[in-house]
Amino acid sequence: MHPIKARPAALFLAFLFPLFAVAGTKPAPASAPSSDALLATMNQELTRAKSELAKADPAPSFLSYSVVDHRAVVIAASEGAILSSASGHQRQADVSVRVGSSKLDNTHGQSRYSGLTSGTIPLENDRDAIARILWRLTDREYKKASQAYLRVKANTEVRAKEEDDSPDFSTQPAQVHVEDPSAAAVAIDRKAWEENVRRISAHFRQYPQVLASAVLLQQDDIQHYFVSSEGSRSVAPEKVVRLMIEAETQADDGMQLLRVESFLASTPEKLPSENEIAAKIDKMVADLRSLHEAKIAEPFSGPALLSGRAAAVFFHEVLGHRLEGQRQRGDEEGQTFTKKVNEQVLPQFLSVVDDPTLHNLGGIELAGWYAADDEGEPAQRVNLIQNGILKNFLMSRMPVKGFLDSNGHGRSQPGYMPVGRQGNLIVESSHQVPEASLRQQLIAETKRQGKQYGLYFEDIEGGFTLTNRQLPQAFQVLPVMVWRVYADGRPDELVRGVDIVGTPIAALNHIMVTGDSQRVFNGICGAESGNIPVSAAAPAMLFSEIEVQRKEQGHDRPPILPPPDLNPASSDLKSNTGGNL
Repeated sequence: MHPIKARPAALFLAFLFPLFAVAGTKPAPASAPSSDALLATMNQELTRAKSELAKADPAPSFLSYSVVDHRAVVIAASEGAILSSASGHQRQADVSVRVGSSKLDNTHGQSRYSGLTSGTIPLENDRDAIARILWRLTDREYKKASQAYLRVKANTEVRAKEEDDSPDFSTQPAQVHVEDPSAAAVAIDRKAWEENVRRISAHFRQYPQVLASAVLLQQDDIQHYFVSSEGSRSVAPEKVVRLMIEAETQADDGMQLLRVESFLASTPEKLPSENEIAAKIDKMVADLRSLHEAKIAEPFSGPALLSGRAAAVFFHEVLGHRLEGQRQRGDEEGQTFTKKVNEQVLPQFLSVVDDPTLHNLGGIELAGWYAADDEGEPAQRVNLIQNGILKNFLMSRMPVKGFLDSNGHGRSQPGYMPVGRQGNLIVESSHQVPEASLRQQLIAETKRQGKQYGLYFEDIEGGFTLTNRQLPQAFQVLPVMVWRVYADGRPDELVRGVDIVGTPIAALNHIMVTGDSQRVFNGICGAESGNIPVSAAAPAMLFSEIEVQRKEQGHDRPPILPPPDLNPASSDLKSNTGGNL
C-alpha cells in the first residue's frame, strides 16, 4: 500500500506550503506543436524507448513522460522583519510504464503505484543530459512494472472475481494541446515585494495579544510537459501569485486559536491593496480577541446555518471526494454513491458540477483551474448531480463500471499516480432566498424543534474525510467562527472548540434552503495522488440538523513572560502607496 493511501482526503488553506501547481492564467488557443527543446527531447526519447522496449517480453502497452518545470519566489516575514527570501527552479520528471493490456496491467489493485518512477532532470535544455536521465528512469520503471505485472497475473488467478471487472486503463484518442511556454509570464519585483511583505507583517506589532504571526508571498511559474506513446502531447503554462497571512493566539485554557487569510491572483498587480489587506488583518485580530473570550461549545445536534465558504468546504469533503472515480471500485473503498447513479442523492433543488475550465467565479480567481489534466486529457466541465440526481463521477483514465472514459480529472502532484480528483466544485441551487433572510429561517426552525439555539458557521479553515471501507464513512469540517443564535432573541454568542462531524448520506438529506450568492473557498487538497490546488463554491445553506463534537484541546499555559515593549522608532507601518497599514 502506498504510504499516503491510508490518510484521509483533506482540504485546507495553503500557508507556508510549497505549491507544485496552481492555475492562474487563461491559456492561449492550442497552436501548432512547439519547437521547445525540452518537449522535443522528451518526444525523441519516448519514441526510442517505445521502439526498443517493443522487443522486450513482456512489452509495454503504454509509456508516458511528464515533466513539471517549476520556478518559484517565496518571501516570508514576521513582526516587520524578513524571515526568508528565496527563489528556486526545479524540473521533475515522471515516467509511467504499463505492462500487459488495457484490460489488465501492472497497476491493477494494490499494485497501482508500480506505474510510476520519478526523478530530477537538468534545468538546462541539454538534450544528451536529459535523454540519459529519462533513459535510466524508463529502464528502472519498466523493470518495476514488468515484475508487478507478473504478480498481478498470479494474484488474479487465485483471488475471487472482483465485483467491478472494468479495465485498468481507458482507451483515449491522442490529444495535442501545446501552448507557448513563455506566454503570460508572471513578473515580480522581488525587492519591492520584500518591502511590501515586511510592512504587512509589521502591522501585527501593534497587537501584543497575537502570539505569533507570519506573512508569505509565493509566486509560481510552472510549465507542464506531457508526451505519451499514444501520440498525445501537451504543454500548459500555469501562473499564480498567493499572499497568505496567519495569526495565532492562545486561550487561557490552553486552546490554540488560529486565523488565516489567503489571496490568490494571476499577477501581483491583481492582489488586494495594502489598505484592504490591513483591514483583513484588523478583522483577524478582532476575531482572535473575541475567540479568546468565547466559551467552549458543547456537543450539539440541531438546526444550523453554514455560510457560503463553510458550505463549499462541506460539499468538497462530504460529497466531492466520494464522487471521485477511483472510489467506486476496489474492495478497500466505501463506495458510498457507486450504485446510486440516476438516483436522488441530494434535495431536488441542488445541482453540482466540477468545472476546471473556469478561471474565475464572480470575479474571484479559482485555484482549481487547469487546461489539461496530468494524463494529458483536456479539462472538462462535468455535471455530477442534476436536480438532486447523481449523473457522473470525476474520471481519470482508471475506468469504473458504466464510466469507461476519462473526463479530464486525472490529477496529481509530481511523483504520484494521477487519479480522479476535484478541480472547481460548484454547488448550484434553484431554491434560493435572500441571504439576509436565512437567519430568520434558522430561528424559526430552532423554535419548531424546541431547541434553545441553532448554530451559525461563519468561517472555516478546512476539513477532511474518510472513504476507506475499513474505517467509518465519516467527515470532519473544521470551523473557526461559530455562533449560537438564540431562539428567544438574545444576542448571538460566539463559541469555540467544536468541529462539524457526521456521515455523508445522513448529512446531505438535512439541507432545507440556500442563499442567493455563491462564495468561494480556495485551498490545497491532499489525498492519495498528493497535494493539488482546488476550489469549492456554494451558497449559504440552512440545515435542519448538523452535529458538532468537541475539538481536541491543548493544555500548555499561555506565555508567563510578558512580551517585549515595541520600539516605535523601529517600526515603519507606512505604505509606499500612501495608505496606512
